[in-house]
Amino acid sequence: MLHTRTTASQRRRALRERLATGRLLTVPGAFNPLSARLIQDLGFEAAYLSGAVLAADLGLPDIGLTTATEVADRARQTTRATDLPVLVDADTGFGEPMNAARTVQLMEDAGVAGLHLEDQVNPKRCGHLDGKAVAPRAEMVRRLRAAVDARRDPDFLLMARTDARAVEGLAAAIDRAKAYVDAGADAVFPEALADEAEFAAFRKAVDVPLLANMTEFGKGPLLDARTLQDLGYDLALYPVTLLRLAMGAAEDGLRALAAEGTQSALLPRMQTRSRLYELLGYQEYSAFDSTVFDFTLPPGT
Repeated sequence: MLHTRTTASQRRRALRERLATGRLLTVPGAFNPLSARLIQDLGFEAAYLSGAVLAADLGLPDIGLTTATEVADRARQTTRATDLPVLVDADTGFGEPMNAARTVQLMEDAGVAGLHLEDQVNPKRCGHLDGKAVAPRAEMVRRLRAAVDARRDPDFLLMARTDARAVEGLAAAIDRAKAYVDAGADAVFPEALADEAEFAAFRKAVDVPLLANMTEFGKGPLLDARTLQDLGYDLALYPVTLLRLAMGAAEDGLRALAAEGTQSALLPRMQTRSRLYELLGYQEYSAFDSTVFDFTLPPGT
């Protein structure tokens, strides 16, 4: 319908309770509000908003060009469309520690369940590219403490992401993660770990929920859910999977349309009109206004 059936506080509590079960939580990335609704409809228990995906959606590279308000606006649109807890990529907090504090409150107001802040410096870049630079550990600690101080809902999840593995090595990344937990981080996102042994070492050293980033075409292995569960990870993230699938299909479709002059051969690959209307909840709207859903769908749609 026009709104979700749960409150932001209920979704935050649901995420906390789910993480406490010890079962791996699979979190696909939504590239728009409709895809978030699809994630919910197919039985997933949380959704993610990737900074890289939002930047790409705006036709921008992932180098810190998006703003806190752009991210908050997309977050607000998404939390209106789904009852799932939504985790948001808040990059470096969009500035100094005070900016990070404001970002937390913007995301709280947008209805998300939590966010992660990273320890890169600006201009930041995708965590699986070369040439990254990380801020001094003390600076990131100040960033996190400001975020913790700004948080108004204690159930709002504050996650620290460290990109230090590629810059300073695994041991330094683990040391940073421990410092970030001491600063108040509820969970840790170790970016671009190289292999299964490094995932295991991180789990052994850090005693808070851990996120495994299973992004495609990156520096790390694509571990399956059973392996991540056995390693003791709490969240498996698929941040760009849906965007890549959608853009791949769109590109193939445009090439076929240009070559053949018709989309007829593509129909079996398309989401049908009836399935789209099901996701949008057309029939539910008729409970409020019977003139909204007073039509019959054409055959085969």
